[in-house]
This record gives sequence, structure tokens and C-alpha cells, in this order.
Amino acid sequence: MSAPFWPLAVNTWGDEERAAAHHVINSGHLTMGEEVAAFEREFAAYVGSKHAIMVNSGSSANLLAVAAVCHQRMVHGFDYCGGGPYEDGAFTVVVPAIAWATTYAPLNQYGFALRVIDVDPKTLNATTNGARGAIRENTVGIVGCSVLGHPAPVDTMRQIADARGIFFIEDNCESMGARIGRRFCGTFGHIGTFSTFFSHHISTGEGGFLVTDDDKLHELAVCLRAHGWARNLPDDSKLRARPNAPGDYQFVLPGYNLRPTELAAAVGRVQLRRLNDMNLARIKNWVVFLEQFGEIHRDIMIQHSLSDTYPVPFGFTLVFKNTAEREEAAGRMHGAGIEYRMITGGCLTEHPSARLYNWCAPGGLPHAQHAHHCGLFVGNHPVDLTVQIGRLVEVLR
Repeated sequence: MSAPFWPLAVNTWGDEERAAAHHVINSGHLTMGEEVAAFEREFAAYVGSKHAIMVNSGSSANLLAVAAVCHQRMVHGFDYCGGGPYEDGAFTVVVPAIAWATTYAPLNQYGFALRVIDVDPKTLNATTNGARGAIRENTVGIVGCSVLGHPAPVDTMRQIADARGIFFIEDNCESMGARIGRRFCGTFGHIGTFSTFFSHHISTGEGGFLVTDDDKLHELAVCLRAHGWARNLPDDSKLRARPNAPGDYQFVLPGYNLRPTELAAAVGRVQLRRLNDMNLARIKNWVVFLEQFGEIHRDIMIQHSLSDTYPVPFGFTLVFKNTAEREEAAGRMHGAGIEYRMITGGCLTEHPSARLYNWCAPGGLPHAQHAHHCGLFVGNHPVDLTVQIGRLVEVLR
């Protein structure tokens, strides 16, 4: 089968990444070690966060974020995990209707009910008014998600959370390098998450990060990442329930194994050094897309950014008037070798898994549902896509 004219994702590894991987292979140390520790320090310095914890995927980072927040409350004597059916007063978390499946799954697995809010049809991100209006007496948290490299109003969402004394988790798995003002998205939450999956802004194949400025959340996340043991904790950590127990195998929390590999970290360190240049290439493509596409196809909605933000799009969205138009466009794109897919993970409530969640959408979700059924996106890569964008314009003319 021939390669597509415009693939959805491309390999961004070069000779330096391959050399880094071979160096780890030749060292004989493959599991989490010095490369991971070095990558964590470098990533924390890059985004401007006090702590960075590498894990084996962005989905794992989301799981670890929810677990750490919940265990922080348990350790301090207030357990807000769990609860009954939604109408019986379960603790709730406000979430955007459009995100990835594993943005929501950990919240469900820890017993929270979800108050799902609609998105702005132009940005495809949740709004501050939506977040503020969805909060109720039993709301204990907000999750913010910046879709496809476009910042959501996560700065204001954090302010709303702080004013109510609730947690704010920022899912930034699709927006590494995006900023609000001079501050990177992913650092506004009590915890923020990133992905280094194959198709994302940097690639370790599989991988992710959790960042936080909170020392206690950091210790909890470190412990939970590796079996719930005390082995990686500081000697004076209060999580060490029995100081006289063998430190390497003292299990203090019900944890997981979310550890990354040295291979992923070594490649990630190279990719991180290239991130600014790769994002600049993506931004140049975004400018071309806006110029070429926006002038010709005014009846197809494309994603826009909030003012005073610095987006780093890794996809170009197209939202059509109805499903028939989307299907016609998809057929033309397929014939032209242009790959596409659903926008992010689509709308949570439109998937079969929604029947297994405890959720409500009190304001309705017309914009998210429309994007789910009538939208798609194509990939934005760190190479010049002027020719590919021109072909997309012609195909959909």
C-alpha cells in the first residue's frame, strides 16, 4: 500500500534520537533510571514547574493526577472519593464535553460524578462561564483541557477553583508548548498532565508527564507511580508510615506501575531540545492554513484561539454544517490521500462508554455534539505543509 499524500501522524525521530536509543540499549539499563531523572529535571525547567514526573503515557499521567489529588485528601483526613448515584449526591467534578477518553476515566474510576459542560464552537474548548455555572455545593474539582494545541481559559479556571477551595487538574496532553501570556499551559493546575505519544508535539513513542508545584502532591504521585512503595520517597517523607521498615519494599499506598523506560526518556531529551523549532514549523503551517482555507471555505468552521494566547496546533479542524457534508468531504479527502479522524476524542456523551459514567449535562451540549458528528481534523506536522494545505483547499472547493 502506498503512503498517504498527507498522513495523520509522522515520525519525527532523526539520527540523534536513534543514537540516544542505541546508547541506552548498549548500556544495558532499560528500566527507569538516570535518563528518566534527567528528563524530569529538564522538562520541569522547560515548562517552569517545580516538579515533573515522567510516566508511560499521558493517560497514565491523568490517572496519576486524579489518584494523587484523592490521596492527598485521604491522608489529611477528608475522603471525598466515591459516592452514590448522581441524584443521591455524589461528589462532582466539572469537565469539558470534548477531551480524550482517559481525561474522564480516572474520575469515574475514583467514584466521581461528572458535570459535563459544552464548548465554545469557535475554540472547541470549555468556557469559564460554563465552568463557573456548573459548580454546585458538592463540586470538588474542575478539569480543564486545551484541545489540539489551542489554550483553554485555564488561567481563569484555576482562579475559579481557588476561590471555591476545590482542585483544578489541567489536561494539557494535546498542547505542549502552548502559552497564555508568558506561562505554559499545563502549569496552571494544581496538577497538569502532558503526553509524549507518537503523534504529539514531542514523541517518545509512548510516554507522558505530570507536573506540579505542590511538594505533597509530588510525593504522592512518585509513590503511586511505582507500586505505592516508599522506595523513591525522601527519607523524611511523612508517607513513610513505619520508618523502621525496609525502605525499598514498604508499601504505603495502593499504587500502580506507571513507570517509563530509559529508552523513552533518552529519546525525549533529544526531542525536548527540538520542541521550539518543531512548534515554530507547526505555527507557520497554521498561518498558511488560516490564509488559504479561511478565505475560501467560509461555510466550514475552523478552530480559533482565544486572544492573548499562543497556540501550537497539531491539527487543523473542519466542522461542517451537517453529517452529510462531512461524509462527502471525508470521501473526497480519502480519495486524495488525506488522512483524517474525529476531533480529539469527540464528545464524551456520544460514545457507548457514556452509559457506564455517572454524568449530567445540565446546560445541554449542542456545540460539542455538533463537532462530534460533523467535524474532523487533519494532522499538522513540523515540516512545511503548504502543498498539502493547498491540495485540501482544492479537494473541498
